[in-house]
Amino acid sequence: MEERYIPSQVEPKWQEYWKNTQLFKVKEDSSREKYYLLEMFPYPSGKIHMGHVRNYTIGDVVVRYKRMRGFNVIHPMGWDAFGMPAENAAIDNNTHPAAWTYDNIRSMRAQLKKMGFSYDWDREIATCRPEYYRWEQWLFLKMLEKGMAYRKESYVNWCEKCQTVLANEQVEQDKCWRCSQVVQQKKLWQWFFKITDYSEDLLVHCDKLPGWPDNVTTMQKNWIGKSVGAQLDFKVDGSDEVINVFTTRPDTIFGATFMCLAPEHPLVETLSKGTDQETVVSEFVARVSRQERSAEGIEKYEKEGVFTGAYCINPATGEKIPVYTANFVLMGYGTGAIMSVPSGDQRDFDFARKYGLEIRVVVQPEGETLDGATMTEAYAGRGVMTNSGQFNGMDSKDAIEKMADWLEESGIGKRAVSFRLRDWGISRQRYWGTPIPVIHCPSCGMIPVPETDLPIILPENANLLDKGQSPLPTLDYFAKTTCPACGRKDAKRDTDTMDTFVESSWYYLRYCSPRYDKGMFDPKAVEYWMPVDQYIGGVEHAVLHLLYSRYFLRVLNTLGLVPFKEPFTRLLTQGMVCKETMTCPEHGFLFPEQGEKKDGKLVCTMCGKDVDVGRVIKMSKSKKNVVNPNELLEKYGADVTRLFCLFAAPPERDLEWSEDGVEGSNRFVNRVWRLALTCMETIQGIDAYKGSADSLKGEQAKELYIKANQTIQKVTADIETNFHFNTAIAAVMELVNAMYTVTLEKADDELKSVVWFCLENVLLLLSPILPHFCEELFAHMGSKDSILKQPWPEFRKDSMQTDEVLVVVQVNGKLRAKFPMGTDAGEDDIKSAALGDSRIVKYIDGKEIRKIIVIRKKQTLVNIVV
Repeated sequence: MEERYIPSQVEPKWQEYWKNTQLFKVKEDSSREKYYLLEMFPYPSGKIHMGHVRNYTIGDVVVRYKRMRGFNVIHPMGWDAFGMPAENAAIDNNTHPAAWTYDNIRSMRAQLKKMGFSYDWDREIATCRPEYYRWEQWLFLKMLEKGMAYRKESYVNWCEKCQTVLANEQVEQDKCWRCSQVVQQKKLWQWFFKITDYSEDLLVHCDKLPGWPDNVTTMQKNWIGKSVGAQLDFKVDGSDEVINVFTTRPDTIFGATFMCLAPEHPLVETLSKGTDQETVVSEFVARVSRQERSAEGIEKYEKEGVFTGAYCINPATGEKIPVYTANFVLMGYGTGAIMSVPSGDQRDFDFARKYGLEIRVVVQPEGETLDGATMTEAYAGRGVMTNSGQFNGMDSKDAIEKMADWLEESGIGKRAVSFRLRDWGISRQRYWGTPIPVIHCPSCGMIPVPETDLPIILPENANLLDKGQSPLPTLDYFAKTTCPACGRKDAKRDTDTMDTFVESSWYYLRYCSPRYDKGMFDPKAVEYWMPVDQYIGGVEHAVLHLLYSRYFLRVLNTLGLVPFKEPFTRLLTQGMVCKETMTCPEHGFLFPEQGEKKDGKLVCTMCGKDVDVGRVIKMSKSKKNVVNPNELLEKYGADVTRLFCLFAAPPERDLEWSEDGVEGSNRFVNRVWRLALTCMETIQGIDAYKGSADSLKGEQAKELYIKANQTIQKVTADIETNFHFNTAIAAVMELVNAMYTVTLEKADDELKSVVWFCLENVLLLLSPILPHFCEELFAHMGSKDSILKQPWPEFRKDSMQTDEVLVVVQVNGKLRAKFPMGTDAGEDDIKSAALGDSRIVKYIDGKEIRKIIVIRKKQTLVNIVV
């Protein structure tokens, strides 16, 4: 054996062994309990980054641990290969999306294999392959048949730079989720999925996901956005049109003195048409469409609007009130129409003051009299009803229910529930995506493609047009077709493609039977493997991918294709990988290798000027604070890289990059290597001790054996309960330190047998974390089979005795947790245990820890100040 661990010699050898023995290949086995672990699959950018490395390392450790616990584990990998991310990257690199995608898949597959991840590569999928998306097209046809998919003309979010429509969920702070261009409103014919049919069910089941982080379910609840109130119909004066309004304050209806419609509301054009206001309304709508149209965006603009030329009737007072279109009303909230009560809403108040509209007080504070003419701001609180007919003098809170009864009895309105969630617009005017399987015929209208004609294959030899525009409408061989209903030769295919999130909403099902050709998936395989037991990925997908995946499974459940509704039992949202930025006054942001120390100062390698070290933020190519995983693999190997990612921080917290931390991980790996080498030279051939601690005669042997059993218990608990690999690794480090206190040359056979037991278990415990390293040492210890086929070690309950003390943990002086620890635990161990406790994590997550105070008396007190 070499005196040091040499990754370049060890790691390729074991990767080849795993491949040749098909160690990670799995199939359904009803005699074994299954475990499905899945990390969110990447889009093929061409290079894995440190975020990928951390994410997939976390999953790989759990997979290897579960295998050793006897589970039948499925761990697949594939590629989210369609959509704007891949297409935009290809355009930026002057490459065709298909060539770019397939080249990158090959590159990233090789990188992932070099990391030693235990994927069943026979299950690999790419969403851009026809054998995958044909079943997506098939499901679209089923949804269309059942009324779950529909097409309509509407205002949509339009990104001019990406030349496509965006779903509401893909607009982040008024900007495109991919290019950060400000999103505009544009009227187009679009395809929608009726996700709103499941609003209530999606919301209710947020509380039935105990394995999900609270912040994720809260984000989904807020996005679904349930409101309880009343629905009212305001008839348009002199017309058959009706303006439908939802309000959470039916008690204020008598104070509605004007109506405001969102500029995108379909009635805006209808009501203004043929009036003196038609031109000014049209100009206003066009101008507002170029503004940021979101709850946050509208706050940036002065409240303004124009009169549509029409009036509607307040159903409570019978009065005619003017109808305006206003920039502060959003089509995405309620019905896109607001009965404006300026005395009770500040935006309505400001608008009324600006345009000289009546402010009528209907709720006023107890013991006060408000006057609409002299009020300086709206009063939105609870109070006494006034100017409200038979409800005068009533408490406004009580009036809400009473007025709702009256609305229903009078036929004016009814109790109603409104949701913020809107139907999912899936049309994309881009090339690189799944073609929508619909034909438009001049005679028959919209005709679904016959199932026998699936898949409708995207022509991968088509060239993009200027600005990345889709070539599909210009390709006669694709766009022109024969109507399957009447046979007309001048029918046209729908040339929109589906949103990339459609592909990622069901890929986890396809992994169960990726080569199945009789449907989306083999029902028996899905019955065995699903749902996913542990899903791992970034919190940035809380409202996009995760919500859509939950919706898709409900659709499949409604169609009778699956017997369950939720795709992911447990969810881990890992923290980001962060590093400080470096900037040069001449060259701007610098890559880490572009800064070097000279005479105690950090200077730019290109110009020699002083470098400014900025704050620690998420690794980003634009900020250049990135570390190339390939360079790490070349210098340290996969296992040291994995160890650092796991030891530097608990998985749910951000990981701060540290070169010293990587070096420290490398030193530990080689420390264990040297220890194993010494043990094999000195005591190989002696059987590992198997008895109880009480049967040991030597005090050192007994203490070491107890320490080993405690370590097994600690590591098992840390992995099993909360994936706190950092504290698990720390426990193994303590055991290794204890083993180094033994002078093997002077040890008797009893002590040597305990040391051999310890070494075996150190390798077993570390094998999910350092798989190549542990395979190599375990083989040198005499094993003829993979360490992954060994059972996970079990601790002996009769060999755990030690003096313990109760550790009491406070956060900012408030009691948050208690747990026992050995009296021999060091202060660093106590701090590590306190910070790793799941009860403490939720109180300090994301907050700066100012100091940790440890007071050791009869009880150990830990106070964490944040």
